[in-house]
Amino acid sequence: MAQLSMSAPVASTRATPAADLDRAVAELQERARPFARLAPGAKADLVRACLPRVVAVAAAWSARGLEAKDLPPTAAEEWLAGPLPVVRHLRLLADALDVVARDGRPPLGTGHRLREDGRVEVDVFPVSRADRLLYAGTTAHVLLQEGVDVDEARRLQAPFYAETDPDGGVCLVLGAGNASSIPAMDVLTKLFNEGQVCLLKINPVNEWVGPLLEQALEPLVSGGYLRVVYGGADEGRHLAEHPGVDAVHLTGSARTHDALVWGPPGADQDRRRAADDPVLRVPITSELGNVTPVVVVPHRYSDPELAFQARYLATMVANNASFNCISAKVLVTAAGWPQREKFLALLTGYLRAIPTRLAYYPGAADRYDALTGGRDVQTVGERVGGRLPWTLVRGLDAGADDPLFRTEPFCAVLSETALGGTDPVTFLADATTFCNDTLWGTLSAELVVPPALQQDPAVARALDRAVLDLRYGNVAVNHWPAVNYALVSLPWGGHPSATLQDVQSGLGWVHNTFMLGGLEKAVLRGSIRSRTTPPWFADLPDAGRAGADLVRFEADPRLRRLPGLLRHLV
Repeated sequence: MAQLSMSAPVASTRATPAADLDRAVAELQERARPFARLAPGAKADLVRACLPRVVAVAAAWSARGLEAKDLPPTAAEEWLAGPLPVVRHLRLLADALDVVARDGRPPLGTGHRLREDGRVEVDVFPVSRADRLLYAGTTAHVLLQEGVDVDEARRLQAPFYAETDPDGGVCLVLGAGNASSIPAMDVLTKLFNEGQVCLLKINPVNEWVGPLLEQALEPLVSGGYLRVVYGGADEGRHLAEHPGVDAVHLTGSARTHDALVWGPPGADQDRRRAADDPVLRVPITSELGNVTPVVVVPHRYSDPELAFQARYLATMVANNASFNCISAKVLVTAAGWPQREKFLALLTGYLRAIPTRLAYYPGAADRYDALTGGRDVQTVGERVGGRLPWTLVRGLDAGADDPLFRTEPFCAVLSETALGGTDPVTFLADATTFCNDTLWGTLSAELVVPPALQQDPAVARALDRAVLDLRYGNVAVNHWPAVNYALVSLPWGGHPSATLQDVQSGLGWVHNTFMLGGLEKAVLRGSIRSRTTPPWFADLPDAGRAGADLVRFEADPRLRRLPGLLRHLV
């Protein structure tokens, strides 16, 4: 099968003229050094000035996103995929900059420890008492690379703020077209973690978000530290090759990345890659998608545990019509697991309760047909009016070179493969090998492991080994890795084993409000089930109001507001 593009070509409806693009670069060049040398405390003030503006536009932001994706106005998805993580990012970033102003770097997480193998883990969630109450049972840490001890970890923190008289630079941010928080959070990382002013090119798929971001981040725009422009591939290429641009950050596809770095697909691109002769002469960081695995470790799950995880998986498929780089794409089970059929039946039932979604991302129907054509598939819902059915492709051969293992569908397709054996220890090792060696991508993976199994010392060791060995920048236990993204204090990015030649899910990290260096991966752990319904669940009845309340709470997380928020989540 020929390589599939994640998106068909999209024409911009409001492309910025070339002269205005050049003017934006020139304006940013003038402000790069003043911004770089702006004191951390002044940067914190800038960040905080954005907070009320994001809250003020949040309702319009959510409504416009719901309209674009043909979702009901009561849905929470666009609150959660748009303003919510941006508000949290701003608040945590301002707090971190306050500490940088005082101490030169943020704290080393909320705590740290040495593993038995001598490696350092840094706790990054919960950050506050409010986090502990709202996300009870959820914790996260960052595993640092081998050879990075605690002293080195501190030295590697916030490297930009260790520079004397920095000159800064201009970073071109090529925005994502699927989740509207991504462009804003990429910009915040480049500005305040790395000290670069930003030229944000909005993706043609979600050009509606551009004016809202300009309002939300107005202090950065009026200060001359951010410019927002529009256009498609031609404008992106013009800016990436502009002599006034010092760095590029891309959220998109590996195909787009390689075209920017090595030139158009073909023999010349192959030659340049082999010779390490890129056409792009400035540094590039990126986040490029993933064939995201969900590994269910065999065990005798209780009925509530099994139902909750099936319901969770349905949300991981349905959210944003499956146009997420972290949508569940390959379910990994054990062939001899007695509850396998029951789990798949529960999953199908929960998907049936979720209305099919508009396949708004260009080219989705063609990708769907290319990946499902000629296969025995199970569909839930009708293919009608631009909507694709939820589709399960069962029983893929784990030893085969299947396109569904190598290609991110970026549409409503979930594959399932079953590995041999039911021993949890062996299964965890085999699943790790399968994910690392067979599936494309290095961004995120989930392991579903019930607490009863984790109490077994042998399984606990096997789980620790799996988390350690999985070549993903983000690993989640009993949680959707989208939570890693949304909590913001965790670094977000692909595993550092990727290279410019074999970029996989991308290079570099965003978010990372503790400004940690020497990163290998972020690890999130949670309960097998929750007493309350997480606000991102697709079947939450009071979802829209929960999303709105969460945005207001994250902007000003006073504990007295929690009871009112939690009443939406029962």
